[in-house]
Amino acid sequence: MRRLFATALLAVAPGFVLAQGVDQHLGRNLAAICANCHGTDGRSVGGMSSLAGMPRQQIVDRMREFRDGKRPATIMHQLAKGYTEQQVEAVATFFAAQKP
Repeated sequence: MRRLFATALLAVAPGFVLAQGVDQHLGRNLAAICANCHGTDGRSVGGMSSLAGMPRQQIVDRMREFRDGKRPATIMHQLAKGYTEQQVEAVATFFAAQKP
């Protein structure tokens, strides 16, 4: 019975989240994960590309290329598969708004 309730709750949860609106900090929160390689707020200090100030559509396109195996990578092809389109758009919007 508990399992059935939990399954039903998970089935309606996405609709509940959408009804409540989009998290205005989603892009920033997801982008924090990228800091390990791409630097704080996308400003790289190492050998990785800086994402801060990069055009939003370019980031979206690259993430799709990584996800679809069209762009060579060491780890990004695996990471990109874990993001929804909404999450990719949110991260890209966040990084595009940052000063390089």
